[in-house]
Parts: sequence; C-alpha cells; structure tokens
Amino acid sequence: MVRYNLKVIFANKFVYFLIAAIAFYLMVTGIMLFADTNPVEEDIYNALIFPALLIIFYPVIFNIQNDKDSRMLEIVFGIPNYRYKVYLLRFFISILLLVVILTLMTAFLVFAIIQTPVFYMVYQLMYPLLFLSSVSFLAATLVKNGSGAAVIMVIIGLFFWIMAEPLAFSKWNIFLNPFNIPSDISHTIWMNILLQNRIMLVVGSVIAILWAMINLQRREKFI
Repeated sequence: MVRYNLKVIFANKFVYFLIAAIAFYLMVTGIMLFADTNPVEEDIYNALIFPALLIIFYPVIFNIQNDKDSRMLEIVFGIPNYRYKVYLLRFFISILLLVVILTLMTAFLVFAIIQTPVFYMVYQLMYPLLFLSSVSFLAATLVKNGSGAAVIMVIIGLFFWIMAEPLAFSKWNIFLNPFNIPSDISHTIWMNILLQNRIMLVVGSVIAILWAMINLQRREKFI
C-alpha cells in the first residue's frame, strides 16, 4: 500500500514542482550568500516557505485526480475503509516526505549561512504548511477536480500572501513568522499571539481533514 501510494505521489508532474522548488531554493540561497547584509533566522523561515509549498502542492491537490485519470478510482473505492487506507495515508506520506526534504534544505542553509536549530525551524514551518496542505486536500474533495482545486488554492494563497504584511504580527496571519519578533510588543504578549496562531492552524487543519474524509464518503460524486 505504501509502495503504491509513493508511486502515485511521485507520478506525472510532481517532478516539475520539485525542480521548481529546488531552483527557487538555490536562487534564494545564492542571494543570501552574496548579500551585503547578514541573513537572520526570519530570512531563513521566509526563504523556505515558498519551495515547501511547491513541493507539497501537487501530491495533495491531485491526491484523488491521479487515481481518476489512471482509471483506478473504482478499484480504490472497493478497498474497505479506502478513505483512511489510501487517501489519508497518502496525505500523511506526502507530509512526511515534505518534512524530510525541508529538514535537508534547512540543514544546508544552516551549514552555508547561519547557525539555527534545524528541527525547531522545520517544526515552526510545518504549522502553516500543514494548514495549507489540509485546506488543499479539502478543496480537492469539494471541487472533485485537481486543476479546479489548484486555481482555488492559488487565489487563497495569493490573498493571504498579500495580507501577510498588514497582518504581520496578528494571530490571523497564516504566514506569521515566529522569528520576526516585533520590538514594540512585550515578549509575553508575542508568545500568546504565536500560541493562539499555532492553535488555530492546528484546529483548522484537523477540521479540514475531517471535512475531506466526510466528502470522500460520497464516492458516487467522484466517478
């Protein structure tokens, strides 16, 4: 089961998203290496968000579409508890692969640019990445089409990216950077804002995944 899901995750156009993510990552790394100013932890956080989104985007959005395109959907629906054994498992395999790749990327940046705890950086990055992945998975079950879900997620992502600056230090900011500590806010208040933001992202992720599982129960709508 795991071997089959790995083949689906790495199938079709995933390699293009992976190449784009690595190219962007290398470009940003080169810019930081030759910049006049010394990069700090918040720069590392911002540099890793976009390539990580590119890596997780395709396997999550086209989680179901790939089975439909390969005419495997009816066979998958015949597996007892297929929602958990196939699609939920595939989702968590994608997240696990993202964690591994992100750890390697972070480790290289730490080696080449600035010393920072690798696992703590990855841990903080996974909050917005898990939330956006869960919402993307939900969108795929609502729209029932990978391309349509991709358009919706691009619009949602652009909206929150644009709003990231006005909501820079707000708990409602999905891309809240925990390393960009404001100077005009006390440490206690900042930690409360960060905690509330992380709780909302986790709760939102759980709700999105459960909602997606309910949608997958209506199998006839996907055929």
